[in-house]
Amino acid sequence: MNKNEHLKNLSEIKQLMDRSSRFISLSGLSGIIAGVYAIIGAALAYFFTFPKPGSYLETNSRNFKISVFIILFVAVLSVVTAFFLSSRKAKKNNEKIWDATTKRLLTNFLIPLLTGGIYIILNLNNQHYGLTASLMLIFYGLSLVNASKYTVGDIKYLGIAEIAVGLLCAALPGYGLWFWILGFGFFHIIYGSLMYLDEKKS
Repeated sequence: MNKNEHLKNLSEIKQLMDRSSRFISLSGLSGIIAGVYAIIGAALAYFFTFPKPGSYLETNSRNFKISVFIILFVAVLSVVTAFFLSSRKAKKNNEKIWDATTKRLLTNFLIPLLTGGIYIILNLNNQHYGLTASLMLIFYGLSLVNASKYTVGDIKYLGIAEIAVGLLCAALPGYGLWFWILGFGFFHIIYGSLMYLDEKKS
């Protein structure tokens, strides 16, 4: 075995080890669908929160509570869709959907996400509503970056983009809904489309 063949074999072994330690069944289609869910959910939330042109936000109103429920429902629906499509992709590729790598991925993803979720709920309970959208974007972005070392793909860059938009949203809180749509809607659609095209090529 010459030196080039030896280096090639080492490279292949490294790639196999890297794949075995990373979750590779994320579906690009789930990102696209999550983005569509977010845009539809935001449109419905806007309709319920501001039913008439020029109306003001009333946080104790029934419509506001419905809007919060819609956003939470969109989040749950996105997670369920991602799990379903990723499971289907894993079965198609004869891969395990639930193993040690998946557990590490979920642990690293959920710790920042749940921390942010609890913090947002505490803020809402104290009637601090202004930075809700920015906090959602920032903590979601941190979750993606934290989990990216256990996934294949460029999900880290999606996370960084979400954090950047979240910080911009904090600087311009009056445009929170629009930044929310940009981060959770269009960014997911763009990332999911790129990932889907990459899946088709491979």
